[in-house]
Amino acid sequence: MNLQTKIPLQKQESNLISYNSKVFLLGSCFAENIGEKFEYFKFQHYVNPFGILFHPVAIHNLVINALSGKKYADTDVFLNNEQFHSFDAHSKLSQHTKSLLLHQLNAASQKTGHYLKQSSHVVITLGTAWIYRYIKTNKIVANCHKIPQQQFQKQILGVDVIVAALQAIITEVKKVNPTVNFIFTVSPVRHIKDGFVENTQSKSHLITAIHKVLGSQSHYFPSYEIMMDELRDYRFYNQDFIHPSPLAVDYIWQRFNEVWIADSAEKIMTEVDVVQKGIQHKPFNPNSEAHLKFREQLQNKQESLVRRLPYIKFE
Repeated sequence: MNLQTKIPLQKQESNLISYNSKVFLLGSCFAENIGEKFEYFKFQHYVNPFGILFHPVAIHNLVINALSGKKYADTDVFLNNEQFHSFDAHSKLSQHTKSLLLHQLNAASQKTGHYLKQSSHVVITLGTAWIYRYIKTNKIVANCHKIPQQQFQKQILGVDVIVAALQAIITEVKKVNPTVNFIFTVSPVRHIKDGFVENTQSKSHLITAIHKVLGSQSHYFPSYEIMMDELRDYRFYNQDFIHPSPLAVDYIWQRFNEVWIADSAEKIMTEVDVVQKGIQHKPFNPNSEAHLKFREQLQNKQESLVRRLPYIKFE
């Protein structure tokens, strides 16, 4: 008896992700969830240098500014609640001094431009089409930083605006990196604070826009559809009934694996998994002969992996 409606997926025929790939993940908190999987399995990757970015205009601004070599200056940051912030970045980058924030923004932007030129895959996860425009400057912000809501105008991006933002990202990145592959997905996190109907409208705008820009090097992975259909039961959600549970993230990662991870990477992933679980192991007696032998074997496995893949680092 089949108790689940499963979305049919096919393995990509080419340009699969291997341990030689460099994957750049941008977007919503789900990009970070998947980024944690790339980190765990020790792929070469870079995740959200400006923190979580929920909407396509914010991602567009980061990419275009990085590739154009923008230098953040005093006019790009502001003080609120004893912290300096940037409307282009998430609050996790905010600092107690202006100079420290500017240094961090410029370093992250420079690294973004550098990594975009080297990336084999850029994975973009869009969270919402709803944006906030700062009335004082008419600027669409990436994050409101707890500034009173009356200072912003809330709007939903039209499909054409989203298409233009995504197409500009693709075009500009391909100018400096013609062989790059884009993987677009829509976050399975529902933005219920916008309203139930409004969330559906938002997701539909994102999905429609993405499908208008797909091509030979631009692909769609159905994270949102997997969550809504294959994992529709609330046991696959966290206690807020909005965010996917760790089990759901594991499942969607497994489905992503089936489509995008090269078969040649599977053996190394298994070896890395063994080492990671060994590192996390808590012994009853850390001084026992058995545990000391276990640690020696684990060290040998780590060294074997590092010899083959020198960029790998275990904590």
